[in-house]
Amino acid sequence: MKSERNFIMPKVELNLEDDELKELLLGDRDKAMQSIMAKILDEILKSEATEQIKAKAYERSDERTNSRDGYRVRQLTTRVGSLELHVPKLRHGNFSTQLFKRYQRSEQAFDLALMEMVIQGVSTRKVAEITKKLCGTAFSKSTVSALCNNLDDQVLDFNRRPLTQKYAFVYADAILFKVHRGHVVTSNSLLVAIGIDPSGRREVLGFDIGDSESKAAWMDFFSELKQRGLANVDMFVSDAHCGLKDAITTQFQGSLWQRCQFHFSNDCTSILALNDRKEVANRLKDLFNAPTYDQAVERRDQLVKDWQTEFPKVVKKLENSFDELMVIYQLPEELRKRLRTNSTIERVNQEIRRRDRVIRIFPNDLSVLRLMGALLIEQNEKWAAGPQYLNMTVYHGIEKDDNSEEAGMLKLVK
Repeated sequence: MKSERNFIMPKVELNLEDDELKELLLGDRDKAMQSIMAKILDEILKSEATEQIKAKAYERSDERTNSRDGYRVRQLTTRVGSLELHVPKLRHGNFSTQLFKRYQRSEQAFDLALMEMVIQGVSTRKVAEITKKLCGTAFSKSTVSALCNNLDDQVLDFNRRPLTQKYAFVYADAILFKVHRGHVVTSNSLLVAIGIDPSGRREVLGFDIGDSESKAAWMDFFSELKQRGLANVDMFVSDAHCGLKDAITTQFQGSLWQRCQFHFSNDCTSILALNDRKEVANRLKDLFNAPTYDQAVERRDQLVKDWQTEFPKVVKKLENSFDELMVIYQLPEELRKRLRTNSTIERVNQEIRRRDRVIRIFPNDLSVLRLMGALLIEQNEKWAAGPQYLNMTVYHGIEKDDNSEEAGMLKLVK
């Protein structure tokens, strides 16, 4: 098992009493959920203590480094109510946990978004009910403003920090959201960039609000990243937003651009009848899994032959985009799988969408940056403490092109 600092969620056993189960199924579900959530978090805290001590309670072990000394009670406010948790105490030194810090930053941002919606009169009944359980009815605009300022400073500091390392590979994508602007609801995007650092770990480089289809928005976003230190990027991975692709070409001349194969496959299947989508998706997957570029060309030619009559629109898309999809073959095979799609940002997007389903329409742009920024910061902390994502030893062995406009660019291999 990994050390505590990695904050890998431990496996816990949860035993429900008959009364708790009845309450959950037949009675006060909110009260039952509070009890269950408190039990789960208490078990996580106990498991973290076991990892730090290197022994279970009352266990005799040569590896034991400390012993338990009771616990202290701490309150944690969540969307299911205020939980009373039992934080372990150690006989020597202090028990260390990241649970409260990581849980509360994003929870606070989420709760503040709900509170702002109530204050501005744009909340749904569901949001109003959740906010009342979390905060009662005694919160004011000044209270919300003070809480927002504290969290805004944390997000702003993170999003303005210098980028002092080389990020050989960068994923870029946009996360869509809806926001109130005056009396109108508009759609917009959060532009996000995630890089691979020299150790092979992922790092959130930055984020900002802008039109995902606008070259000007992406130009401004990349310009800010460059001012903070981003340079010498070997390859970008993204979907084929026109504005994004053009901005990469302009701002990072000499960098390769890999079109996301996952998004391309979805683009192709979305124009087909439901009965045909699985077949096309599987054939495209087989194409993308070709071990060499030459074999990929052979599989493409076969697809064109097979689909020319039945799926002419897919054939046209494939022929027009093939070179963009196959840039990944410039890299050693060991690096290709995790650099052929921007699934890294998609997974972050899923976590954000989980919160977005409750809020649905954000009260303002700042609440978007606050909540999504808090979630991205927490994800960044997990990546920093987690395992290597890419084997950069392989990357450092790649021959470089000394004549490229930006030093450090990959040498193109046909």
